[in-house]
Amino acid sequence: MQPIIKVENLGKSYLIGHQRERYIALRDVLANKTRQMVSKTKNILSGGQLIAGNEIEEFWALKDINFEVQQGDRVGIIGRNGAGKSTLLKVLSRITEPTTGRIRLKGRVASLLEVGTGFHPELSGRENIYLNGAILGMSQTEVRKKFDEIVDFAGVEKFLDTPVKRYSSGMYVRLAFAVAAHLEPEILIIDEVLAVGDAEFQKKCLGKMEDVSKNDGRTVIFVSHNMSAIKSLCNNGILLSNGRNAFSGNIEDTVAFYMSESYNKNPNLYFEDLTLAPGNENIRIKSFEISPIIGNELNVESGINFILQFYNYKSGINMDATFELSTVDEICVFHIGKVITPNQDSREGIYEVKFQLKPYTLNAGKYKMKLIFGESQRYLLWMKDNVLNFEVENTLTGQGTNMGIPPGVLRPQVDFTYNFID
Repeated sequence: MQPIIKVENLGKSYLIGHQRERYIALRDVLANKTRQMVSKTKNILSGGQLIAGNEIEEFWALKDINFEVQQGDRVGIIGRNGAGKSTLLKVLSRITEPTTGRIRLKGRVASLLEVGTGFHPELSGRENIYLNGAILGMSQTEVRKKFDEIVDFAGVEKFLDTPVKRYSSGMYVRLAFAVAAHLEPEILIIDEVLAVGDAEFQKKCLGKMEDVSKNDGRTVIFVSHNMSAIKSLCNNGILLSNGRNAFSGNIEDTVAFYMSESYNKNPNLYFEDLTLAPGNENIRIKSFEISPIIGNELNVESGINFILQFYNYKSGINMDATFELSTVDEICVFHIGKVITPNQDSREGIYEVKFQLKPYTLNAGKYKMKLIFGESQRYLLWMKDNVLNFEVENTLTGQGTNMGIPPGVLRPQVDFTYNFID
């Protein structure tokens, strides 16, 4: 059977400019500006890219990508930030041209890559539905048949004749997804944009994507960092790493390989140079370390010490730090925080936060930590997912299921009493 998508030796490169700092005389500055202006004019006339900086580097966002997708497949594309996932979707959606290789697509493609994709902000929701239908090559009669289903799914009937530029991001995504899913494309491409919606709508979208694939034979390409959503929807997976295809296969094997690569037994962070550390103009992470309370490895019986050091650049505020621990399936274990400077007495400099999880708290498994820094528990200073990834080993082998590890996030040690009462 001929594949509906065939990607052969696909590559996408960009030219990046770097500015080297050095002493430059005024005459050199003027000469450089003139050369840059001439160069930019040539690039514009030739349809090339605009590059800033006096040194140019070729960066390959994708390199030597090869895969095939059969009709009706639901393919999850996973990988770390910067792995090339969004670039691949843009190439598949024909938004950007590949540098090397080729792609063969059979049928109409509908894409939802970011909030606002494919919508004209000045047009109403109603007008944008018909506009998207026309882009997909559908007649007004065909769009009209699907119109009520689209509006009902999106839940925006009240705002149907309002310009979409006045929609909230959630409303925008609901309508955009409803249009993409209902206008009968042969290939549906969805990026992480669904994360903007609420949990109920995300579940509704996953159900719709599964429905159009299983019942209508449509092909779905889905990018997400939510491994639970990926595993529940997709049957096959592609793992990208540094712009290359690191693994492909059934979704269970692909996710398992990704997790084995992403989670290690020495997850600690330490940055001597704060300019290279995660953060922004408000907060920079100096170090984030975890260690067992008992013994030398993280396991069910060991407990965990958490020690965070960060540099604060904002003085005179009520500063708070929140720690959110989740499983790899996006089950939140806890979301706990502390106001560190409650009397608007924060100072610029290094702070340290420590806490513990006692032994027999976490079950064996893989976990990830999210950090959130705020001001007065209202204003966001900085936030980052997956700051730490770590694995808790199973050491209670005789106390599990046939597979060795019982289900659940917690593994408490409890004292049972047994009495015959009748």
